[in-house]
Amino acid sequence: MEPTHVIKMPIVTEKATAAGEHNQYAFKVDQRATKTDVKKAIEAIYGVKVVDVRTQVRQERDRTYKYGKTPGKTWKRAMVRVAEGQKIELF
Repeated sequence: MEPTHVIKMPIVTEKATAAGEHNQYAFKVDQRATKTDVKKAIEAIYGVKVVDVRTQVRQERDRTYKYGKTPGKTWKRAMVRVAEGQKIELF
């Protein structure tokens, strides 16, 4: 997979930005991407050394509409830890 197809977008929440102080960054990634794909994509796009990758398949909340409940969609999150002294500039 192309690096730009693996990484969909960075996750910028209060919890994710607080993890940035510990060299950890969160990204929304393609569901078919493996940890190795994510590691190669981050190193290619941002030019940093990736130490560790952890992935989770998450599910959004169920939505209630006037015609009933609709189950939430699933998506994949990757928590990436970069080498000590390196940083990813998201903005």
